[in-house]
Amino acid sequence: MGRVQYSRIVNNPEDENDASEDPVHAKLAEVPVESLDEDTEFTLENYPDGNQLERDGYIRPGEPLPYFTWRDAEGNVRVSYFRPDTRSELEKGTVAAPVELSPASIYQTGSSVMPLPDQVEGADPNAFAILGIESGADDYLARFGESCCLALRRGEHSEWQQGRAFGVDISEDSPAHDFLSGSSPYHLVALSSVIDQPDFIMRLRSYASDGVFVPSLLFLDRDFQPLRLVTDMVSAYTPESWSRLGFLESFIPVFPGEGERWVVIFTRQEDLAGQTVVEGRRGPRAIPHVAAGELGLMRVED
Repeated sequence: MGRVQYSRIVNNPEDENDASEDPVHAKLAEVPVESLDEDTEFTLENYPDGNQLERDGYIRPGEPLPYFTWRDAEGNVRVSYFRPDTRSELEKGTVAAPVELSPASIYQTGSSVMPLPDQVEGADPNAFAILGIESGADDYLARFGESCCLALRRGEHSEWQQGRAFGVDISEDSPAHDFLSGSSPYHLVALSSVIDQPDFIMRLRSYASDGVFVPSLLFLDRDFQPLRLVTDMVSAYTPESWSRLGFLESFIPVFPGEGERWVVIFTRQEDLAGQTVVEGRRGPRAIPHVAAGELGLMRVED
């Protein structure tokens, strides 16, 4: 019938005799146990959802707000009602939101751009030759390193700045290099100041003026051998304000503990051929991709 009833369970008959001899226990034993009212309905009003009740500050509909008393300057006791603040620490802003790494294409030592024909079931072993693609054991990063990176000019570089954001300018006067992805100006950042850190997250901003520089990152070891290539970063756009330019923002992990000692910032020819479309106050707006720009780098603190 859906009715909840209660019955006293006697574990030991001697306990029952002892209860009858004890006037206190005997009196308690004579008290009838009440069951739930038959007219009580299991509704959200009678039995509210626990999560919703928590969000409401454990105040049921129709109940008065909680209050506290205090004494004013004249000695009168006052009552002040309040509604509990049920926001989380993240919603209150007392705790920083966790950083989400930006999606990107990542090439590391041993990672191939595409599977070889003999690794795909039913594939034509001559497919790469037909398409004009060399089918060797070398991965993409290895082939990328053939056109880089001992020839890069190390004299003009920036040191990673600890504890603050710092800027990097890529201009027409910056050195350029013919990478596998096309010719591009570049800038080197040394990670010597953070080699004692196993890893950290880099915040990378590319500011938009007459266009925006779309960066790719190449991480090198101490001998200038490529360890990791990060391209196709999905960056969030923040519009301009009265105090700053709009910018593309990405969050990329850095691994000094894995031997990364340098970061090469450059752009690809396919990125220069594209544009970034953002939603402005007057509708969609296209920002062209350019070969020069201002960037800001910073380590995200824990």
